Amino acid sequence: MPPLVIEAEELDPLPSAWLSERCRVERCGAGEARFGALLAEAEGLIVRSYTRVDGALLSRAPRLRVVGRAGVALESIDVPACRARGVEVVHTPGANTRAVVEYVAALLADALRPRVYLDRAVPDEEWHRYRRELVAPKQMDELTLGIWGFGRIGSAVARLGAALDMRVMYHELLEIPPARRAGATPVGVDRLLSESDVLTIHVDYRESNRGLLSADALARCGPEVLILNTSRGLVVDHAALAAFLRANPRARAVIDVHDPNEPIRADHPLLGLPNARLTPHLAACTETAKRNMSWVVRDVWRVLSGERPECPAPNLA
Repeated sequence: MPPLVIEAEELDPLPSAWLSERCRVERCGAGEARFGALLAEAEGLIVRSYTRVDGALLSRAPRLRVVGRAGVALESIDVPACRARGVEVVHTPGANTRAVVEYVAALLADALRPRVYLDRAVPDEEWHRYRRELVAPKQMDELTLGIWGFGRIGSAVARLGAALDMRVMYHELLEIPPARRAGATPVGVDRLLSESDVLTIHVDYRESNRGLLSADALARCGPEVLILNTSRGLVVDHAALAAFLRANPRARAVIDVHDPNEPIRADHPLLGLPNARLTPHLAACTETAKRNMSWVVRDVWRVLSGERPECPAPNLA
């Protein structure tokens, strides 16, 4: 019998079909009644963002050999617990970089260039009122783009900023060689926060980054800063951000990722604030990125075939 692999969250059809030629693939979410019975026999499990792989799940999966994350971040997977039980974890770093950078570009344009779309002929006065009121206070080439985290996505965002003739600076714990900085200037956290007109966050999901954008960090930001978070929800203290936005009505935030809950709940502290916009985790939502992430099936098959995976998950503290 070919090994059983559970597709717990939907994959792109092409990689899913590729895996189905090699394994017995069952598409079943963790909340479905038959999931437990399948898990008891499964040798592979493929998840995306919303299936929690922890000790409780692993205790119900005695034959499990590999967990594939069709994506980048692994905060929903207890990687050390998996490895302690001999279960490999694989993922797809870099699969959605271009999609996220394009999304940051879209957020910049939406926030910095006000506009209206006409669906009817409008009177002269309304036409001219739009032209008077929908005026951007500054062009992008007059702004400083601050990037917190300079990995795959952060460095690509720096290239975007350079293409828009923005002044670009970044903060990163690792030393980045000058040739890989895309013209951006490395700075300390204080300078990044105080000088950024646009602050975009691109750090990873490790627990030590929880609450990175804290009340203390926000106190060092300018009163008109635009904050973008397309990394992980846990890096922003949302209650502190809500307090900052209420105290600084000309500041704005666009938050695509949320903690502790996705979907967000009615008590989310940013809901209802006029200078906060919440989006439902869309940054990686292109057909190309979804297909790229779904090709995690190749590493799942490598592990099941006794080979070394190309993209094993790191152990991040």
